[in-house]
Amino acid sequence: MSTLQNDLYLRALLREPTERTPIWMMRQAGRYLPEYREVRKQAGDFMALCKNAELACEVTLQPLRRFPLDAAILFSDILTIPDAMGLGLYFEAGEGPKFERPVRDLAAISKLGVPDPEQELGYVMNAVRTIRRELNGKVPLIGFSGSPWTLATYMVEGGSTKNFSQVKKLMFAEPQAMHMLLDKLAQSVTSYLNAQIAAGAQAVMIFDTWGGVLSPRDYREFSLRYMQQIVQGLTREADGRRVPVTLFTKNGGAWLPEMAATGADALGVDWTTDMGTARALVQDKVALQGNMDPSMLYASPARIEEEVATILASYGHGTGHVFNLGHGIHPEVDPEHAGAFIEAVHKLSPAYHR
Repeated sequence: MSTLQNDLYLRALLREPTERTPIWMMRQAGRYLPEYREVRKQAGDFMALCKNAELACEVTLQPLRRFPLDAAILFSDILTIPDAMGLGLYFEAGEGPKFERPVRDLAAISKLGVPDPEQELGYVMNAVRTIRRELNGKVPLIGFSGSPWTLATYMVEGGSTKNFSQVKKLMFAEPQAMHMLLDKLAQSVTSYLNAQIAAGAQAVMIFDTWGGVLSPRDYREFSLRYMQQIVQGLTREADGRRVPVTLFTKNGGAWLPEMAATGADALGVDWTTDMGTARALVQDKVALQGNMDPSMLYASPARIEEEVATILASYGHGTGHVFNLGHGIHPEVDPEHAGAFIEAVHKLSPAYHR
């Protein structure tokens, strides 16, 4: 494998010194880019795009051609695992993902198998290998998965939800069934991420999009516990380098100290928690990623730069900060504004690393 020309992102995740703060954006490959929309049209539909290694590679590389980003993230979806479990994933225009066969009881859950990442999910590994080859050491490649709790919410609800009634009903009325589902998902995510690492991912991230809808006690029991199980089962070295793992619970600011105790290298922070507060909470035990509100990219470039300055000052001097949005970039954002955001981080962050 080629040596990395830019390893700022990996160094920051391991809290090693860097010349500036590295930056990438959640959903940096996506609908805000006209070139992405072209390829998506060519693919026919979203899952067809995910399953075509060449096209998935193309859209992964698109933002890197446009912007001086410090990492590429695999183009895929968090629902690949439930899809591989045979739940019949499909996408309704304007409504997001849906499952033909949601699982809502012990009988349905006990029938689920743990997918083989090189078989049922082989298309993801093909994409990882293709992207890693095409990146040719330019920047590191991030692999990812949804968290067990987040995947379970989609599997039990049958799609997106506003009130989480089905999944919480299962969790409170049949906790044993819920734990069986989460355990199968934790095993699936562990083998899936390890296969991505074996295929060439140089860092991995676990997205716990819906952990923030739980009470503190339920978060520990039904979300954090299973993410910790995954962290403990991950391959932590490849190509002679450490493979850092980042956990991200949206609206999880209150639980950062407990997340820091899982053994993860880094934690994602959304915009509802101040970066300085987050840093004090984790006591520099882990790196932090974040945390500009994605909607700030609708503002003028001058206002965006002001916000970048505020976040950098809030985190303060020293390493261990990866600049990012607090969640995915919105589809309607002008790419020029994304460019202004990245430029501001390049311009203002070196002062914090002297």
